[in-house]
Amino acid sequence: MEALIPVINKLQDVFNTVGADIIQLPQIVVVGTQSSGKSSVLESLVGRDILPRGTGIVTRRPLILQLVHIDPEDRRKTNEENESKKNGRLYRGIDGEEWGKFLHTKNKIYTDFEEIRHEIEAETERISGNNKGISDEPIHLKIFSPHVVNLTLVDLPGITKVPVGDQPKDIEMQIKELIIKYISNPNSIILAVTAANTDMATSEALKVARDVDPDGRRTLAVVTKLDLMDAGTDAMDILMGRVIPVKLGIIGVVNRSQLDINQRKSVADAIRDEYAFLQKKYPSLTNRNGTKYLARTLNRLLMHHIRDCLPELKTRINVLAAQYQSLLNSYGEPVDDESSMLLQLITKFAAEYCHTIEGTAKYIETAELCGGARICYIFHETFGRTLESVDPLGGLTTIDVLTAIRNATGPRPALFVPEVSFELLVKRQVKRLEEPSLRCVELVHEEMQRIIQHCSNYSTQELLRFPKLHDAIVEVVTALLRKRLPVTNEMVHNLVAIELAYINTKHPDFADACGLMNNNIEEQRRNRMRDLPTAVPRDKGGSQSASASEQTDSGMGNWRGMLKKGEEFTASDRAAAQYPPPGMPQKGHAVNLLDVPVPVSRKLSSREQRDCEVIERLIKSYFLIVRKNIQDSVPKAVMHFLVNHVKDSLQSELVGQLYKTTLLVDLLTESEDMAQRRNEAADMLKALQKASQVIAEIRETHMW
Repeated sequence: MEALIPVINKLQDVFNTVGADIIQLPQIVVVGTQSSGKSSVLESLVGRDILPRGTGIVTRRPLILQLVHIDPEDRRKTNEENESKKNGRLYRGIDGEEWGKFLHTKNKIYTDFEEIRHEIEAETERISGNNKGISDEPIHLKIFSPHVVNLTLVDLPGITKVPVGDQPKDIEMQIKELIIKYISNPNSIILAVTAANTDMATSEALKVARDVDPDGRRTLAVVTKLDLMDAGTDAMDILMGRVIPVKLGIIGVVNRSQLDINQRKSVADAIRDEYAFLQKKYPSLTNRNGTKYLARTLNRLLMHHIRDCLPELKTRINVLAAQYQSLLNSYGEPVDDESSMLLQLITKFAAEYCHTIEGTAKYIETAELCGGARICYIFHETFGRTLESVDPLGGLTTIDVLTAIRNATGPRPALFVPEVSFELLVKRQVKRLEEPSLRCVELVHEEMQRIIQHCSNYSTQELLRFPKLHDAIVEVVTALLRKRLPVTNEMVHNLVAIELAYINTKHPDFADACGLMNNNIEEQRRNRMRDLPTAVPRDKGGSQSASASEQTDSGMGNWRGMLKKGEEFTASDRAAAQYPPPGMPQKGHAVNLLDVPVPVSRKLSSREQRDCEVIERLIKSYFLIVRKNIQDSVPKAVMHFLVNHVKDSLQSELVGQLYKTTLLVDLLTESEDMAQRRNEAADMLKALQKASQVIAEIRETHMW
């Protein structure tokens, strides 16, 4: 069990080499207000004066302190800790039984603990400045000593309320966020430090610990300054957990005073005095309080906590290793054979582009339609619904139909509906199908443009390594699509023009519709004849006279009848004639025969109504036939002239444009940060694999 903490130290060292904190390792986080005695507690655990001292905020960067217990008889460094060389030989021994080592100073060994304290101060000011500001970048320090137990502690800035001097106005919030960042780690143990001469119920350390650990399962309270309580009071109720219970316990300690520090009282002497004080003041609690008991308790808690965390930690490391392996694979290996690599990338992109259209791509989009599926949707949903929404008689009024019929008859009244009027009007309606057809081509072209980006992002991530090659491929494919767009538009335009060129009134579907319509018209005529009133019989002479009169009138072209009717004008009619309506030529004024009468809304005669109805039915019937043809032929044309042509010629176009000796080096130039990212991913993968190996070794020794 004791070997578990060194395992965590090894893991910490492994991840420190890559400067990553993606793995939350078990550690003890020390939290407390300013001047609560945090630094004194840590120094008591170390047994040395190593932390900066002063007034106000002194700890301004997280200090990750690893205590490593070593055998007192072994003064040699292991190969892991001893990498420095001097005069060509490897140091095997160290002057003194205790030493320290910083991560940022690499392999430098510190045997003077006063020098360690100065280095902490210098490193703090280097990052945080000298204005009492704080930084979340940690300082890593390892202490090797035979007088310590194996522990990993994190010292954080003390909680403060009011900014002092040049401190930022939000210093309280900055410190609280930094503390929350570390104690939110579920693998951490919170060491909440509170002075005994303050109200335990208002302890800021316990309050912030309870925010992230409401059940208190990983919180241990430390009560400092037991010797500074008011006369006549003691901390018995606090230490017994009667004031505020803490699940992991409450341990009291006695720190050195500022006078003791100024007089350079050693930590060992302070621990002896502490034991004497506890024996005198709290004899029944002596064995459960004090610095030595705190160190043993922290060691025990950390070991059990590590044992509980290792299975989940191992799983996390394995998952991250798989992710970084995949990331490293996506970055690819450094290019050795440019010619082969270029041809391989071009071929893979062309294949993935075609697979995306065909629906057989390796990476299937689940958020939205893409590639061939979207093209199918455009053909049968977008384009199909648009055509179906086009009204066969849209934009065509009854007056338009009647005017077309009249214009087609010329100066002679027509006995039948002229066929020219039907062709004129139906062409006008068919022409309306051209715009949605061209829009269909545009939508498919846009989707094929989107497929380029889809392949770059999801299918061929190797292209991200070579931004110039990526841009060149995009340019070639875009140019190919742009070249095929006018050809496809021309074909779609011709499809509509073909329909306009010849109105096939002998089309089987149209002939059937005409026959059915003629039957309906004939039936309507018979119905009207049946509804006419019966003729009144007339006498023979009257009939002959009427017949002769009709023959005469017919022979004269009805002129006589018109003249006769003119003689029967009444006075009122003549008066009205003197004041003709506007627009009518008046006597004494010239008549402009070029004036065209403006159609006005009026009630149509039965014949006009019948003629318009016939034309409208014919237009609708023929329009539906043409619309069906267009709905079928336009997608076929787009597939042949645009989609399939691009699929078939894409690879040859890319090879012809890009596979050139003069372009190899330039196209296969990696992005500036790609090599750096590949190295970082490789280092992280190596660290994760090493960490996994360390945990596996622990498992093999049946330690958990």
